Amino acid sequence: MSRVKSNFTIKDLENISGIKAHTIRIWEKRYELLSPERTDTNIRRYSLKNLQKLLNITLLYNHGFKISKIASLDKEEIPIMVREIALKSNSEQVSINALKLSMVNFDTVLFDATFEEIVLHNDFEFVFINIFMPLMNELGILWQTNAISPSHEHFITNLIKQKIHIQTELIQKDYIPQHNNKVFVLYLPEDEIHELGILFLNYYIIKSGYRTIFLGQSLQTESLETLLNFNSDLCFVTYITVEPNKDIIDQYVDDFYQRILKESKATLAIMGPQQAYIDLTRLPKNVKLFKTLDAFRQKFLETSIFV
Repeated sequence: MSRVKSNFTIKDLENISGIKAHTIRIWEKRYELLSPERTDTNIRRYSLKNLQKLLNITLLYNHGFKISKIASLDKEEIPIMVREIALKSNSEQVSINALKLSMVNFDTVLFDATFEEIVLHNDFEFVFINIFMPLMNELGILWQTNAISPSHEHFITNLIKQKIHIQTELIQKDYIPQHNNKVFVLYLPEDEIHELGILFLNYYIIKSGYRTIFLGQSLQTESLETLLNFNSDLCFVTYITVEPNKDIIDQYVDDFYQRILKESKATLAIMGPQQAYIDLTRLPKNVKLFKTLDAFRQKFLETSIFV
């Protein structure tokens, strides 16, 4: 069972806040903004409250407040000011920091309020590409370095999933596809569970007027063969974050081609970190690679490759 991380090193604070450790030490010594405990070997250990306070300070500091001014504020004033700035600012980084703060505090109210303010000024595509994706990329690094716990990552991921589901349901009301021929099948390969990317693409493709079949996580290739009986003009879309890994991904593409693509009109679009390890010299013509979700989205808009 994963436990919520409750104490942090100064390196953790640097990674999460973006403030250099040297600067944190200066703020701590000169302004007494943080109060770490010391181990027997004199190493600083910071509490969750210290991290929460630093994130608040960072948001104010990045918004133009001098550190001396922040240090003079009552401790009750700082979170109030942070919420006001987070909800009024059009800055993407301020929004990301506010969502990060909501994660650290497990604060659903702050997450929802920040999201609602952002979508007042931007459409959902902008929010996902420019705020949610950079946030998740940053949190992925923090998780890998143990700066945050799995509980934090699961909390924020599930809140983002909720927003995608809600936005998808909104566009599906009274929805009639404008393009009836091509059908997009969104799935993740076996043992792959990171579905934020294909959830968003499902939303985007439906919004663009196409039919989708959303299958979700961990699908064996052979289980997809059934769909060829449903419609021969399919575009399979997947996002590979972890599995199949770099050692077997070429084998995965070969197997998919033999089972699904070789005797059909279907195509396959692959995104995600693992696509970088695919051998381009062996890539079939009906398999397309995209470095990012946005690259897929732009190609979708610009060409008839998928239609």
